Amino acid sequence: MFGESEDEVKKTDSETSNNEATTENTKENEEKATNNKDVYFKDNEAKLNDLKIKITETKVIQSGETGNEYGEKPVFAIWYETTNLSDKDIDPITAWMVVFEAVQDNNPNAVNTLEVGGLPDNQFLDSQSETIKKDGTVLNAVAYELDDLETPVTLIATQGISGDKLGEQNFDIK
Repeated sequence: MFGESEDEVKKTDSETSNNEATTENTKENEEKATNNKDVYFKDNEAKLNDLKIKITETKVIQSGETGNEYGEKPVFAIWYETTNLSDKDIDPITAWMVVFEAVQDNNPNAVNTLEVGGLPDNQFLDSQSETIKKDGTVLNAVAYELDDLETPVTLIATQGISGDKLGEQNFDIK
């Protein structure tokens, strides 16, 4: 600073700021890369940074049967457990909806995303929207209306709505 022109001081300050920003960006990218190794969807389990969802059972329920009493179409029912890995407010039904999309690939021209059906298991009427404590696990179920009884259902998991794809898994419905 003594004997340096004002421009030289500004240049040095600017270079220091740029180096600090580059170091911070590198650290953030390394953390993201490390976190991305820990997020996945495989073997009936989706793991994200804040939560884990484990599919425990699936089955087709015909219209009029228990679990699909009021539906006009058969449904693909899924039972699962959600574990909150963070201090965030997470409930089982919202967790499922932000992670999963169900598709039945039976249209050659368009993606056939399945509509959510009624709750297939009444024991979860009260608990499906309860906040899960950190490291707690809550059971729930969800159902999707099937368009046919031949085409497998593909569950596609993403890291939140519009997030990176974590994987997909096919489920036979026969």
